[in-house]
Amino acid sequence: MEHTLQTLGIQWPKLIAQVINFAIVLFVLWRWAYKPVLSMLAVRRGLVEESVTNAEKIKADLARTEEERKKILGDAGVQASKIIEETRKAAEAELAKRSQEALATANDIIAKARQANEAELARMKAELRKEVGRLVVDTTAKVTGKILTVEDHQRLAQETTRQLAA
Repeated sequence: MEHTLQTLGIQWPKLIAQVINFAIVLFVLWRWAYKPVLSMLAVRRGLVEESVTNAEKIKADLARTEEERKKILGDAGVQASKIIEETRKAAEAELAKRSQEALATANDIIAKARQANEAELARMKAELRKEVGRLVVDTTAKVTGKILTVEDHQRLAQETTRQLAA
């Protein structure tokens, strides 16, 4: 065996020294190079997962808001139907002039309810767009790891608002 190792040019003292040197280099690289890089990657992975979670939460909130809007519109439609039916019953018993006044009043109430509903919906959408824009800017700043300028904030907020409006 010894003869074979010498034929191959392997010398035990040099081999042991190379193994020790390799172990030292491996330890130094692991301790001061690989470990910090791996911890930095873990932190970034956590930030990305948090961003994804926030995005899913925003989508869920948007869906919930849309359902609430539909419910409010449905309720307003039911209420409008009730008001119209009551107005029709009263119109049969009243004179022609009174029936016209009651019908005009019912239409005004429906229009005001719709206007109030539309105004509230527009306010909720604007508030949601602002919040999504802020979250996108914050998330972008965290993910990219750089400080965003005022122009970057405005650009990201406008892009987000435009995409949400579409």
